[in-house]
Amino acid sequence: MKKYTNILFDLDGTLTDPKSGITRSVAYALKSFGIEVKDLDSLCKFIGPPLRVSFRDFYGFSEDDCTKAVEKYREYFREKGMFDNKVYPGIESLLKNLKHSGRKLYIATSKPTVFAVKILEHFNLLSYFEYVAGSELDGTRDNKSDVIRFALQQNNLTNLTDVVMVGDRKHDVIGARENNIDVIGVLYGYGSKAELIESGADFIAETVEELSELLV
Repeated sequence: MKKYTNILFDLDGTLTDPKSGITRSVAYALKSFGIEVKDLDSLCKFIGPPLRVSFRDFYGFSEDDCTKAVEKYREYFREKGMFDNKVYPGIESLLKNLKHSGRKLYIATSKPTVFAVKILEHFNLLSYFEYVAGSELDGTRDNKSDVIRFALQQNNLTNLTDVVMVGDRKHDVIGARENNIDVIGVLYGYGSKAELIESGADFIAETVEELSELLV
């Protein structure tokens, strides 16, 4: 496998495991609509896709209710959920090795940029990245394809054969495909092997160690 110079990383489910913080934030938002969720694991499907899309697809919310649900989600996420999170074992070593080998690393996440930066700062990972591309709080650019395109444009990454996206959900794969860059799907996050293969991932890494072998 070729060694890519420019590497875009998803955040949730790829660099960090946000399960507890995200599922509790979603449960808080749903409770405001009178929906009680006792099994937080059932909300893991919210990890990865844009929140608005998930509330619409999984609960049939109208556009107005999606907006209200996202606001309630962020109410909890800002105060408690954001740092109810952990870095996957081996990720910091991977980032350090890539950085030392001269690679350029970037974040491409559907999470609002302001939250992504705070999370990376909290875990002392921000210094490894050249740029953090995310969505805006008003909902602008929450589609993964748009986020990736924005990251490429802002960093003048025009030699697309030298760029790869790393993510755990089909949205990462589809977004990369729509921007004509290669993509590695990781299985230690929240997407299934079938999901990643069917959406067109070029490579699959089951563990952080396998990801390291592919990238470093």
